[in-house]
Amino acid sequence: MLVGNRLPERTRSTVTDGLGLITLIVGVLNVMAIGDAAFASAVGEDWTLIVVLGAVVGGGIIGSLLGIEPRLERVGGWLQARLTGDEADAERARFIEGYVSASLLFCVGPLTILGSLSDGLGTGIDQLVLKSSLDLFASMAFAASLGLGVALSAVSVLVFQGALTALGAGFGSFMPDSTISAMTAAGGVLLLGIGLRLLRVRQVPVADMLPALALAPLITAVIAAW
Repeated sequence: MLVGNRLPERTRSTVTDGLGLITLIVGVLNVMAIGDAAFASAVGEDWTLIVVLGAVVGGGIIGSLLGIEPRLERVGGWLQARLTGDEADAERARFIEGYVSASLLFCVGPLTILGSLSDGLGTGIDQLVLKSSLDLFASMAFAASLGLGVALSAVSVLVFQGALTALGAGFGSFMPDSTISAMTAAGGVLLLGIGLRLLRVRQVPVADMLPALALAPLITAVIAAW
């Protein structure tokens, strides 16, 4: 933030565009989990894309009915008001965008899922260390462009990764590789949405699609059993 405050708006915009492009690349790499052998073996090669499609569409319906995106934005707005006071609408929007985008980016991805589950299972934190290193540099770049809201995404990361670690401790040993691949592929689609937001192509309501991360393994399990 100290660096970002001294950068002109054009430079901060360029940084955000660069992050958007990198996010698109990461999203594409995650979506490639559709071709994972364990995933294809569980549901059939012709069904992997259908599983991800069903998860994203179904998750979007559930999330939009629950109003996850506006609720998350209200949390960001409340935090901004408490920490920075009543500022201009543009600054408020910048804070919320930083909080929402960073929270989603840092909470969606294979390293979040695999690393947290691995930690819960007691098999090491190597993947979380790698994720933290990547998030460190990404958060510095985000903060230079989007400000204090990025720092508050640490709360979302704590809650989400903590929940996954607890899940790993309790049930992780029973989750087959196919369900992890399904969640990773669905998460990749959500990352593509974040990339489009950062590039200001379209304000995709990515938070409303978060239930897809739960639907993807559920649909996979149902098809595999059928």
